[in-house]
Amino acid sequence: MLSIRKRKQIRWKNWSESIYCEPEDYFRPKNLTELIEIVEKCHQRNKTIRVVGAGHSFTPLVATSEVLVSIDELSGIDKIDRDNNLITVWGGSKLKELGEQLHAHGYAMENLGDINTQSIAGAISTGTHGTGVKFGSISTQVASVTILTSSGKLMDISPSVNEHLFEAVKLSLGMLGIIIKVTLKVVPAYQLVGHSYRYSLENCLQQLNELNDANRNFEFFWFPYTNKVQVKTMNKQEGERNIRPKQHTFKKIVMENGVFLALSEMSRIVPRTAKMVSTISSIGVPVGSEIDDSHSLYATPRLVKFHEMEYSVPAAAMGSVLQDIDKAMKKKRFNVHFPIECRYVKGDSIWLSPSYKRDSAYIAVHMYKGMDYTDYFATIENIFQYYEGRPHWGKMHTMTYDKLVDLYPRLIDFLKIRSQLDHRRLFVNEYIRKLFRI
Repeated sequence: MLSIRKRKQIRWKNWSESIYCEPEDYFRPKNLTELIEIVEKCHQRNKTIRVVGAGHSFTPLVATSEVLVSIDELSGIDKIDRDNNLITVWGGSKLKELGEQLHAHGYAMENLGDINTQSIAGAISTGTHGTGVKFGSISTQVASVTILTSSGKLMDISPSVNEHLFEAVKLSLGMLGIIIKVTLKVVPAYQLVGHSYRYSLENCLQQLNELNDANRNFEFFWFPYTNKVQVKTMNKQEGERNIRPKQHTFKKIVMENGVFLALSEMSRIVPRTAKMVSTISSIGVPVGSEIDDSHSLYATPRLVKFHEMEYSVPAAAMGSVLQDIDKAMKKKRFNVHFPIECRYVKGDSIWLSPSYKRDSAYIAVHMYKGMDYTDYFATIENIFQYYEGRPHWGKMHTMTYDKLVDLYPRLIDFLKIRSQLDHRRLFVNEYIRKLFRI
């Protein structure tokens, strides 16, 4: 019997409330000693463990009927190496708090996504990314990782220690062990100037190379059934630190979330209004600029809940994929009003990365919670797969093991390492067993 306190019969759900589970046991250890005890006891009792972060994944990576563990209490900065610009943090550290803590020490992360509620362990485990052709996912900012293995032992992994595991552990879906600490390569704190523009879809697609070359961070949102996109760019603010009054906070929360929520509800209740809602949204695209510290400007409030599917395709295929999506939508007339999000990520050498060995375009489609996404997602997924698309592990997809083996050249190598580190299959659930034939 475990000596630490546990909460029984909880009902866990993810952010979008699309994934639920009722674990036999739920633990929230207050320190590493308690966490080690949990792993040792589960190993003895042959109980599987899944670790939960912020619940921002749309796939059942966490869902379990056995033991669910939160490492939220294992958070904060552990060590700072100013000589090498390295900071070691606990795995449960949330990106929002981590950004603030790094800033207080004069540092920042090189790049981030537009959601900052995830834990650092969860972010690297699923391949969370931002945008920018010069930047990889958050996993590429990792210098070393300490995991807790299924035997209850700590293992350091870096390019010089257990180096054969390094490209596997940086994106592992929680299958190799529990991420205890992450050492990040950080940069001096910086500010960003963000701009929002209205473009036509044609002009945006014609200028993709120029927009990528001219900006540190570039992304765009295409509004279905319109020829309109919102182009967003961010670049470093040079010179003296300058913070503008944050009028944009009201606009982002009230206008971009509150008004959009009302329009989304209208689409849910009367699905045929989706096209009209998309048109209204495109007219309301904000035009302007804002300046803030990098960790604050990357993040965008997400108060309207949705389902999401995102795939990585070769970067050069961005325009072709969107043109095919446009044709499919005009033909099938899906009831969808959510804009399609388009970003870029630099290729890397991480075995399970959707950007493995190729510069990538990431395209995400969304459907408002409560609306039927089945046909829409299936049609768009077929287009993604035609272009050798690889799914974001934390987003919805219907990939099978046979398809994944073709798309991820090092998947079999990864699974061999998983078997060596966790031969008793402690860190898996039913979804992972089926997806990877474990």
